[in-house]
Amino acid sequence: MNLRFFKHWLTDPATVGAVAPSSRYLANAMAEGVEAFEAIVEIGAGTGVVTDSLIRRHPSAKLIVFELANQLAAELRGQFPQAHVVGGAFHENLSVLRDLPAKTIFVSGLPFRSLSPRIVEPTVAAFAELLHADKARRLVQFTYQPRVPFTAPKGLCWHRIKTVWLNTPPANVWHLSSKANGRRSGAVRPVSTRAARAISSHTPTP
Repeated sequence: MNLRFFKHWLTDPATVGAVAPSSRYLANAMAEGVEAFEAIVEIGAGTGVVTDSLIRRHPSAKLIVFELANQLAAELRGQFPQAHVVGGAFHENLSVLRDLPAKTIFVSGLPFRSLSPRIVEPTVAAFAELLHADKARRLVQFTYQPRVPFTAPKGLCWHRIKTVWLNTPPANVWHLSSKANGRRSGAVRPVSTRAARAISSHTPTP
């Protein structure tokens, strides 16, 4: 297990929400399609597994990375000097996002099912405002349970993209975007009973 991940898990498990870092397979799935966007905003970067995939997929994109834990944020700055890394809560640092281009994608590793409502509620509100600013925008989020990460704000729609089995535990990748985009690409796809049972057998619940 990644030592940085394990140390952070020991000190604040609720903000980690997992028993192991994201696999490269999940990281690659989270990064799929970022080439179509001018800017990438990553929220909850952790040890940088997804960050690395994002940079490899789209090295020329403007990249802003948020990480709540200041120690991890400091390490991310050293690891990814090309990114603008912000330490602290995403919803408390929105001024950093003032000049985002219309074509911006948001990639979140936040464990919404284990976070406190005092973090979840303002974070979801911030996502809604940012996504409503342009219909081309999208939020990418994963969960370990076969259910949406959080209730879609008004005017937005979740669609499940894929299940990544080569991850501990297996994870579902979701996109949140305007309902107009949802009608074009399809609504939330149901998870089969067998898949749901397999995914639900694991204890983490982001």
